[in-house]
Amino acid sequence: MRREFTGRHMLIVLVAGFGVVVAVNFFMASLAARGFSGVVVENSYVASQHFNGWLAQAERQQALGWEAKLARAEDGRLRVETSGVPASATLRADIRRPLGDPELAELELVPDGTDAFTTPEPVADGRWIIRLYIDAGGQEWRREEHLP
Repeated sequence: MRREFTGRHMLIVLVAGFGVVVAVNFFMASLAARGFSGVVVENSYVASQHFNGWLAQAERQQALGWEAKLARAEDGRLRVETSGVPASATLRADIRRPLGDPELAELELVPDGTDAFTTPEPVADGRWIIRLYIDAGGQEWRREEHLP
């Protein structure tokens, strides 16, 4: 025996369907909000006031001719191969996770006898954003890069 499809049935189908869509959207939005704060700069107006200074700093940095190549060594330590960097240079790196729980660390890199520097301890597995700083005689060079 067939039952008649009434307006009440249609209402139940619509409410259930949209309920699923809304529930999934709220779930995905909560995951996104927990994984990324959405803040690139605290105040975009203030950041815009520093833009020309950042450009000038980038030009000075490029004029130094220094190069650095980041990699993870086989033993898990961060390895930075340099070129054109003075022997007296000091290197440090600030590392942070790109997403998820905030995990921050500051690393000092030590020369390994060649034109490379390594961290004394291995870096934890996973993705990192590394901000590398090279300082030699008051001249500073920096770059931000992802380490898979």
